[in-house]
Amino acid sequence: MIRSELLQALAQENPGLKLEEIEKAVSTFFDEIAGRLTAGGRVELRGFGAFSTRSRDARKGRNPRTGEAVDVPGKSVPYFKPGKEMRAKLNSD
Repeated sequence: MIRSELLQALAQENPGLKLEEIEKAVSTFFDEIAGRLTAGGRVELRGFGAFSTRSRDARKGRNPRTGEAVDVPGKSVPYFKPGKEMRAKLNSD
């Protein structure tokens, strides 16, 4: 599902809301998650999962075109851990 499909699904489920209101709510939701992760925090949505960040150390990499060694700097990456209910839904037969 892409963002536009999410907006369409929310619009169908909530006919009383304008599309602009739905877009604003979705943008605010994602902006708040990104802001909290940027600040080094964690976002937990009960029944869905938790978003956090993980650190990756600096390392030596290789340029695939030339084979030359390059330095890859350390960085933080987003991480998602699904909740118990989400795992149960995914693994139900």
